[in-house]
Amino acid sequence: MSLPLRTLGQQGLVVPAIGLGCMGMSQSYGPADETESIATLQRAIELGCTFWDTAEVYGNHANEALLGRALQGRREAVTVATKFGFNLGPNGERLGGLNSRPEHIKAVAEGSLRRLQTDRIDVLYQHRVDPAVPIEDVAGAVSDLVQAGKVRFFGLSEAGVATIRRAHAVHPVSVLQSEYSLWERNLEAEIIPLLRELGIGLVPFSPLGRGFLTGTVKRAEELPEGDFRRGDPRYQGQNFDNNVQAAESVRRIALALGVTPGQVAIAWLLHKGPDLVPIPGTKRVTYLEENVAAAAVALDAAQMRALDMALPPGTISGQRYSPELMAAIDR
Repeated sequence: MSLPLRTLGQQGLVVPAIGLGCMGMSQSYGPADETESIATLQRAIELGCTFWDTAEVYGNHANEALLGRALQGRREAVTVATKFGFNLGPNGERLGGLNSRPEHIKAVAEGSLRRLQTDRIDVLYQHRVDPAVPIEDVAGAVSDLVQAGKVRFFGLSEAGVATIRRAHAVHPVSVLQSEYSLWERNLEAEIIPLLRELGIGLVPFSPLGRGFLTGTVKRAEELPEGDFRRGDPRYQGQNFDNNVQAAESVRRIALALGVTPGQVAIAWLLHKGPDLVPIPGTKRVTYLEENVAAAAVALDAAQMRALDMALPPGTISGQRYSPELMAAIDR
């Protein structure tokens, strides 16, 4: 199948309707197999799933380097997004805290270009809003990189209403990347209306609820060492039991349609509007193929209403991150 294209923002960013989150290829969800990861990236190109998402912090530089190797000879086929905003050392070691100082942004961009083995970054996101640096300075630094031809489009991640407005006034924000799914609907009240007012696209990460919406999720203590979900409150204790029960409605609709629960979750997002492109993450060819096939799943109005009503905002038990990580969300 060939994925349909969508336009994100008003600056001309055209990408396939489903992208690929690459974080899990560099240890964030337990051990990864580079051979399988490279095969997944190659298969993604064959399927037209060519909007790839990475960040300097994923694998402490390793994820960008992996994509750089996979892109050799195929760079023109792929739209690459990466992110800055954390305080890392020259070898990717975590120094702690956020860092969006303009000089740091420009240094990170140069490092990302080297690791990705490319002459431009298609989308450069601020990974988390840095309260120590005015967002106008951040937007100005990215604007300089756009003017220099090193970046094509400016994005924000997990930014709030005021931050988005202020950044957009300095340099057009093409896309906002934030967690959004049947599982996590915190964007619906204020953020999505603002994006549509300003003409900014939405790139939902974790569209499968970090696995809950696939119907195959395990408790925190059953996940492998190195999987960051071991510390996720929603995977622990009574929260886990409540959340498995909440996701049952997705499984029932999937069964009726003859598709997987994960495909229903992605299809629900695609039906939420043409200005939205989810980036389900995987490190395996099988799951990539399953995710891409969700583009062909049609949900009628009654099924959309049933899903909306089954998992309304506030249904899920537990915070989506630990307190430390929640503190970095700009809301």
